[in-house]
Amino acid sequence: MSVTFKEKPVTLVGTQLKAGDTAPDFKVLANDLSEVTLADSKGSVRLISVVPSVDTGVCDAQTRKFNEAASKLDNVKVLTVSVDLPFAQKRWCAAAGVENVQTLSDHRDLSFGKAYGTAIEELRLLARAVFVVDSSDKITYVEYVNEVTNHPDYDKAIEAAAAAN
Repeated sequence: MSVTFKEKPVTLVGTQLKAGDTAPDFKVLANDLSEVTLADSKGSVRLISVVPSVDTGVCDAQTRKFNEAASKLDNVKVLTVSVDLPFAQKRWCAAAGVENVQTLSDHRDLSFGKAYGTAIEELRLLARAVFVVDSSDKITYVEYVNEVTNHPDYDKAIEAAAAAN
């Protein structure tokens, strides 16, 4: 699959995943600098929203949309992963009033980006994507957005998260 950023082709590092795959583990940082892995949310459905930076318009809208949806989904944890520093994520969440989404930073070693095939080699950012992982760590939904500056299909992702319960 080819992905572009502002209409220029970019190289994604890692393996692109598909529904039915076992979700790979990763090690990212929470806003308090503690390590977070996939196993930390085992037993719940995870909607993983991947954005280049919460400080941009589309990423802001995406995170707010999934924050709103999270309050209506039972047994679904919504994780937003970017390479923003944990301090910036914490500041953004406080300013935006985002409380239902856990923001996670992949800035340290791109563990998530490489495992999920979203790390953009040329920019050291993550490509926009959405994954739904069920409570037994199977991926049930995947969307890699072809143009990083475009929105994902919010409705399909939210429906997939609700159906994964």
